[in-house]
Amino acid sequence: MSTAAAPVRTLRAGTVLADLLPSSRVRDVALVVGGAALTGLAAQLSVPVPGSPVPVSGQTFAALLVGTALGARHGFLALALYAVAGMAGVPWFAQGSSGYAMPSFGYVLGMLLAATVVGALARRGADRSVLRTAGTMVLGSAVVYAVGVPYLALATGMSLGQAVAAGLTPFLIGDALKAALAMGALPAAWKLVGRKG
Repeated sequence: MSTAAAPVRTLRAGTVLADLLPSSRVRDVALVVGGAALTGLAAQLSVPVPGSPVPVSGQTFAALLVGTALGARHGFLALALYAVAGMAGVPWFAQGSSGYAMPSFGYVLGMLLAATVVGALARRGADRSVLRTAGTMVLGSAVVYAVGVPYLALATGMSLGQAVAAGLTPFLIGDALKAALAMGALPAAWKLVGRKG
């Protein structure tokens, strides 16, 4: 009597974590809606920063994780849904806010772009090791700031230096902690599914 070994799942190049789920339209919709909802929930974990109209929140971390786990296309769609629903009045931006007339809206636009960038990098294996994940998260955060800080300056009449002081500098330590969390979580997820970086 012979027993057949269980088939070993091999992952093709360009796979992101979401690709491990069976492909279907229902899955795609669920991933996009779930990514938007996760970002909206994480945004409610927010703390005001004295002297800044931008709070510390979990939304950037969630946006980068969504982009990395879903890939560029689905990450973009999830963050686009998050942005459009928030502009339409869903109170799921940081501190339960909504709309586009707030000085921190540029960060939401930056997260949309950043989710796309980190998703594209994840398709190239940038989430498989600690160092590559760190670089991906740093780049994603830089994209958020590259859009958010100039928008903050324009929306408030601050100089670019003032916008950097109010909208970037206070967040660097938190970003380092978020990157450290991602550096542990994403490569660990790949190891759990048998894919080492």
